[in-house]
Amino acid sequence: MKIIIIGTAYPYRGGLAAYNERLAKQLRMEGHDISVYTFKLQYPSFLFPGKSQFIEGPGPDDLSIKRLVNSINPFNWLNVGRRVKKEKPDILIFKYWMPFMAPAFGTIARVAISNQHTKVICILDNVIPHEKRPGDRLLTKYFTKCLDGAIAMSRSVQNDLLEFRKDIPVKLNPHPLFDNFGEAVSKPDALAKLNLDPGFRYVLFFGFIRAYKGLDLIIKAFSDERLRKQNLKLIIAGEFYEDPSPYLKLISDNNLKDEIIMFDRFINDEEVRYFFSASELVVQPYKSATQSGVTQIAYHFDKPMVVTDVGGLKEIVPDGRCGYVVNCDPQVIADSILDFFENNRSVALIENIRVEKQKYSWSRMTESVIEVYKKSFNHDNPK
Repeated sequence: MKIIIIGTAYPYRGGLAAYNERLAKQLRMEGHDISVYTFKLQYPSFLFPGKSQFIEGPGPDDLSIKRLVNSINPFNWLNVGRRVKKEKPDILIFKYWMPFMAPAFGTIARVAISNQHTKVICILDNVIPHEKRPGDRLLTKYFTKCLDGAIAMSRSVQNDLLEFRKDIPVKLNPHPLFDNFGEAVSKPDALAKLNLDPGFRYVLFFGFIRAYKGLDLIIKAFSDERLRKQNLKLIIAGEFYEDPSPYLKLISDNNLKDEIIMFDRFINDEEVRYFFSASELVVQPYKSATQSGVTQIAYHFDKPMVVTDVGGLKEIVPDGRCGYVVNCDPQVIADSILDFFENNRSVALIENIRVEKQKYSWSRMTESVIEVYKKSFNHDNPK
């Protein structure tokens, strides 16, 4: 089929771009005619919390990626919609993660489907955003009204969507493995690459940093005296999307400067494997969540996890089989880390991870897209 994906892709950076590019490659590999329409303006610079929206280096040479969408220009939305309408793809896929994109995506979709051929399917990261703002529900309603079908990547997202649409086919399909960061390297090579002392064992907190990610919880957990005796260090690898001062103060107040190693910057794709290969345990102490790409990177590199009992994380990480599911309490997080290292849980958990991660293939995601597409002909969407 002819398929167009609209969303973040090269030269933009981050998990959304990596996801859309990997999905496009899977669809192309399966024989579909696939194009990606990304942004020429994603966020105005004053709204973007990080240092840069862009990645350095060349983009994927096996994908058709066109920079077309301006997220804040209504005339652009109409033009892009008319272009899609004329292209007449069988499926128009949106990756939706926040209401800010709803006016652009919703308008493009409405113009595109006036060709009476194209079906609009959305892969939903979130329906209700982590950080709520006035108008979120109204914007999300505008976007979801134009959908012919949807893929929810966690049960909580699926339930949230039901508040807006109950009349379209919806498939639950968790986030596939992030297998586009290369293969693991040996631990000594990874430690050498990152200039880390091989005399310690490492726990990893990975990804951009916002309040809902719970970095403060893992910092407090590492102040536990029991962990101080375990010859451990915590790696914090990711760019701050908010003021780092409270976290730095927490580290200082708990005398953790020697136990915590900061890589406070965006981690490029080619670096990712070194951080996961150097670490024995990945901790995601989120205070709210739907799902997380970090979980699927950890699965790819066979890394046990500690995740909090929020959103869809517990659906992806079976407690006691692939890691630990705990509540948002630094003491309980510390207990889990201590159990992992004191009782040598690594080998058993890794064996289970290698079985569990087989569920999360990209072919399953594309099968879900095609299934929803076929079911979309059985409903009448007034849009």
